[in-house]
Amino acid sequence: MSDSGRASDGLSGIARLNRATKVGFTALAWAFRNEEAFRLEVLGAVVLVPLGLWLGHGGVERALLAAAILQVMIVELLNTGIEVVVDRISIERHPLSGLAKDLGSAAVMISLLLATTIWASILVPRVLS
Repeated sequence: MSDSGRASDGLSGIARLNRATKVGFTALAWAFRNEEAFRLEVLGAVVLVPLGLWLGHGGVERALLAAAILQVMIVELLNTGIEVVVDRISIERHPLSGLAKDLGSAAVMISLLLATTIWASILVPRVLS
């Protein structure tokens, strides 16, 4: 990975958007190759996003079901970013480094709970009726 997407690279407009898109896809590919949790979440999204679009009644439900899954992936990427930065700073064990990683994991856990709650809130009443 590189930091070539920074504002100081002198690009603007479409060129900057193109660079940001390229850097984003490069980062996604890195995460997919190196993070098992992200691979599992991508697999889940491949199944659940289309399922949510199919099961949702109307645009709002479809958006909520899809967004609930995609936000888990977003939080996982942010968690991975925290872990990478902590590991870059030092390989030495430190309580604050462990805490930073644990807090990132807690954020992923809460995002999974949120996704589960959204899906259950929308789909369980249908099953029970």
